[in-house]
Amino acid sequence: MELRDYLRIMYANWVLILGSTLLGVAVAATLSYLTTPAYEAHSKVYVSVRTDTQASGDLLQGSNFARQNMATFAELATTESVLTPVAEELELDRTDAQLAEQVTVTAPADSTLLNITVTDEDPELAAEIANEVGAQLKTLVEEELESRQGDADDSPVQINTVQSAATPFDPVSPRIAVNLLLGLLLGFAVGVGVAILRYVLDTRLRSLDDIEAITDAPILGRIVDDPQAHKKPIIVHVDPKHPRAEAFRTLRTNLQFLDVDEGPKTYVISSAAPGEGKSTVSTNLAVALAETGLRVALVDGDLRKPRVANYMGIEGAVGLTDVLIGRADLSDVLQRWGRTELYVLPAGQVPPNPSELLGSESMQQTLEILSKSMDVVIVDAPPMLLVTDAVVIGAKTQGVILVAAVGSTHQQSLQAAVETLETAHVPLRGVVAKRLPAKGPGRYMYGSYSYAYEEDDVTLTAQDRTPPRKAKASSRRATRGLKR
Repeated sequence: MELRDYLRIMYANWVLILGSTLLGVAVAATLSYLTTPAYEAHSKVYVSVRTDTQASGDLLQGSNFARQNMATFAELATTESVLTPVAEELELDRTDAQLAEQVTVTAPADSTLLNITVTDEDPELAAEIANEVGAQLKTLVEEELESRQGDADDSPVQINTVQSAATPFDPVSPRIAVNLLLGLLLGFAVGVGVAILRYVLDTRLRSLDDIEAITDAPILGRIVDDPQAHKKPIIVHVDPKHPRAEAFRTLRTNLQFLDVDEGPKTYVISSAAPGEGKSTVSTNLAVALAETGLRVALVDGDLRKPRVANYMGIEGAVGLTDVLIGRADLSDVLQRWGRTELYVLPAGQVPPNPSELLGSESMQQTLEILSKSMDVVIVDAPPMLLVTDAVVIGAKTQGVILVAAVGSTHQQSLQAAVETLETAHVPLRGVVAKRLPAKGPGRYMYGSYSYAYEEDDVTLTAQDRTPPRKAKASSRRATRGLKR
């Protein structure tokens, strides 16, 4: 993954990361509050070897002896020979093992000093134990281990306290600032780790790169996510200046450049799974094409859950189903939409055998009549992975255009839809990417190309439009073709 991928992951999961970070800080603060403060007291003792003469050689030999045995003296300080007298002297109700856990004795390299550190919840007691350990170590070494006659004055090794332990005022644990920082870092790391794990396990489309990795078909349209899209399904007509409307016009332009040398164009709009916006794309694309003066037929080929009539605001009780079973003529049920050259063929009643009707000879003849009378025919078909309707219709047209919703469509679903078309030898003309993020590191931005006229505050899109006289002629030809 690249840096932008990590930024996109963190932006998409910022609530999770923030919550995990705050939880880490809260846990660290709670543990710090519940932990009993502990204090450390430090004392130092000096180990030397007594010599009978002051000759430099004897002094050096005695010093070397002391340094060589510093590790031994450090270990002696934590034995029961020292700790038992300490506990008895201070009247401590602790075992030697418990006391040994509190006492740490270190001997720095090339030094004859022993550092005694005692940790305890009582600061005064910590200082008393540190001083008493030094005193009992002195007694053990000078009077018992190194003395020839049980007299300290007769011992060649001398241990003297050079720094007595003072009562500490600041606890060494818990270190609240350090704990909070560690909790913050750990919580943040856990949050980022969970976010990356979700990203890896999430198989939904996340960007245009995921679509391009699945298919070589061109991305004809890029539609940014709009939470209010359901309130304005035909955005091209309701709000022509909206960025999403401009995106559909871009889709229209790209579609017009597909196979420019071919004759009438008939395309099927479908998706891999339900709820990905194929009907919205079909209706807006048809309206955008009709804006240029083209003769456009919008056919609701979804005979299972038709939506086109509802989106276009027309009567949908009679439509394609009635034409296919011979109950009505195509010219009678094809409805002109507004003042444009857009003709809508609703689905009609939901039949019990949609696939058979769509694959029938009547459907083939209907598409042929429309293709001869119209410049572009758009067929809204059901999702491909649920039923075979889209493939059946696609085999009778110039190809299929798939709608893929970023953040909703799973990569496996899109891959399966592409493979289904390849198996059926139905051309995949392109992909329309919907619900692209409008915010964050992976956001997609529109380009706006328009001419502004200050005198009437009108914005006209830079698209080629059919002259009025040609549009009227096209309308007459369409009517004659349908009657035939």
